[in-house]
Amino acid sequence: MIYAIMIKPTLFVLAAGMGSRYGGLKQLDGVGPHGETIMDYSIYDAIQAGFGKIVFVIRRDFEQEFRSQVLSKYEGHIATDVVFQSVDALPEGYKCPEGREKPWGTNHAVLMGKEVIKEPFAVINADDFYSRDAFMVIAEELKRPRTTNGDYCMVGFRVGNTITENGTVSRGVCSAKDGYLVSVTERGSIRANENGEIVYPDADGNEQVLDPATPVSMNFWGFTPDYFEFSEREFIKFLDQRIDEPKSEYFIPTVVDLLIKSKEAKVKLLDTHAKWFGVTYVEDRPGVVAKLAELHAQGIYPDNLF
Repeated sequence: MIYAIMIKPTLFVLAAGMGSRYGGLKQLDGVGPHGETIMDYSIYDAIQAGFGKIVFVIRRDFEQEFRSQVLSKYEGHIATDVVFQSVDALPEGYKCPEGREKPWGTNHAVLMGKEVIKEPFAVINADDFYSRDAFMVIAEELKRPRTTNGDYCMVGFRVGNTITENGTVSRGVCSAKDGYLVSVTERGSIRANENGEIVYPDADGNEQVLDPATPVSMNFWGFTPDYFEFSEREFIKFLDQRIDEPKSEYFIPTVVDLLIKSKEAKVKLLDTHAKWFGVTYVEDRPGVVAKLAELHAQGIYPDNLF
């Protein structure tokens, strides 16, 4: 399929999750100086970068609150749409196991956008601050003409710019060759040690050091609509193997890694110097509030985003 250069990309925001470590609906937490949410900054930056539509995936029981508190702010600024993730949203012939409460994961959430997204699109988390540079970088790439399927991209944040002082984090550590992703390996318990090194435990529990410039995935992906077809195919395989595991999840990096290895997709790794921040832990909140206040003071963001 050919995607023309004049098509404005869509931003797909994953907002169906609950902040288990932080507590509550952190997507609606007003951390900006005028009560802005982290998501507000992403939408503002996406508009500045040239995105043409925002699609949110949320829980259906969150819809009324979301429409009144979130979508109403963006009216007149950019087109919006909402889709819903639920545990029983499964392919024909599959039934959610009794007692399953945990969502099926980020790539299942992405699948919910199939009916409303027909143009190149970026995927982000609702509760991560990515910075305008990251949106500019991926928007430019998504506007590039494409003549083949499987022509994707990902913003690779430098791991040293994604660490919190208040605990450990999990990141998809990226390996690349000639500017394209080779693999994404999930690493947990990443932290800065007492010497300021970025470290994580390997499978044997031994501490390994990561170069601060190592690219990692912060779930900022760029796809074209053919990705939905790949995702449906792989989701069926996932269900056939793991549907009865109550905590099994179907993640974006897992699918991307499969498509790279099968040579059905190439994923361009986009570099950014942007410093990520987010409220992973409740202790992160004061730092986020201070950083956002400083960005407003510097004039990077206006007093009123919308």
